[in-house]
Amino acid sequence: MEAKAHFEQIRAEFCKKDHAISVGKMMHSEAIHYQGKVFAFFSTKGKMVFKLGKDFDVADFHESLQVFSPFKSKKPMSGWYQSDAAFKDTWYELTEKALELIKS
Repeated sequence: MEAKAHFEQIRAEFCKKDHAISVGKMMHSEAIHYQGKVFAFFSTKGKMVFKLGKDFDVADFHESLQVFSPFKSKKPMSGWYQSDAAFKDTWYELTEKALELIKS
């Protein structure tokens, strides 16, 4: 399955789970919102991006996650991580973790 189609499937499943989860945008990209706040999105570079927080332990996902740094002249976005399509099998679990964080 293509990366964007995989993201769209994940987004559809999450939107069905909870009425507070909705489709939205983040920096011109398709996103998943919880009560109007973005917790995951599909970047224009074909990667999925998750808000996992500054304290998230990336050790469990060290191969699949990198710090999200979309701006050339600015620091990376604190607490946001991206994952390549090669690791899309981890995207559902990471989306769950991002949702848990935004709900807390």
